[in-house]
Amino acid sequence: MNSLLALHATISEFFNLPLGHGFGIELKVGKLVGYFGALMFAGRWFVQLLASRISGRPVMPRTFWYMSLAGSVCLLSYFVFGKNDSVGILSNLFPLFVSGYNLVLDSRHRKNQAL
Repeated sequence: MNSLLALHATISEFFNLPLGHGFGIELKVGKLVGYFGALMFAGRWFVQLLASRISGRPVMPRTFWYMSLAGSVCLLSYFVFGKNDSVGILSNLFPLFVSGYNLVLDSRHRKNQAL
């Protein structure tokens, strides 16, 4: 248990390393991870929109789920190690499992189609 607490403290220290200032914001490693997660989570809808436009019907491309997974992991990291915010943790924990589950289903479906 002590090793887990020490690991959490080490990662939290890393997340709070300052990177500089920009646009009136003190930029830290954790904030950069959070911005990347938010970008992935929002950008997945543009990927879905483009894929649907190309196919002429609503589709959820595999990239959508990978971006969801990446966004959830980054945002969870931000809320666990940077902000220590239970609301942020809970709001990003469920999408992580849904994205992972959908990727598993997609892999099974592609495997069955190949047979």
